[in-house]
Amino acid sequence: QVQLVESGGGLVQAGGSLRLSCTASGSTFSIYAMAWYRQAPGKQRELVAFIRSTGSTNYADSVKGRFTISRDDAKNTVYLQMNSLKPEDTAVYSCSAGTTANGGSSHRPQHWGQGAQVTVSS
Repeated sequence: QVQLVESGGGLVQAGGSLRLSCTASGSTFSIYAMAWYRQAPGKQRELVAFIRSTGSTNYADSVKGRFTISRDDAKNTVYLQMNSLKPEDTAVYSCSAGTTANGGSSHRPQHWGQGAQVTVSS
C-alpha cells in the first residue's frame, strides 16, 4: 500500500507560479509511474502529467510548455512546477501512483493522495 500526501497548493494571480509536491510512504516509490490529475468544479478529472519510472514524461496539451513534472526517488517525492498559471488551471490537483497504460501513452492510477486546491485569480 502507498500513502500519498500533497502540499504546495494555494492562491496565486494569473501569470504566477506554484510548485506542488507529493510525498509517498509505505512502499517502493521508484517502481511507480507517478502522475498529477486535476478536477475543476463541474468537470471531469483530467490527467495533467505523468512521469515514468525511467523519468520520461507526458503532458496534457493544455499545460505543455508551462508545467513540469519531476521526481526525486531518493525523497519519494514527485513535483509539479506550474508556471504562467491561468484562471482555467483552477482545480483540485491530486497525485497518483500507478502504472502506464495504453502502450505507455497514458497512466493507470492505483493509489491517490487527498488533493490540493490550486486557485488562480484573474
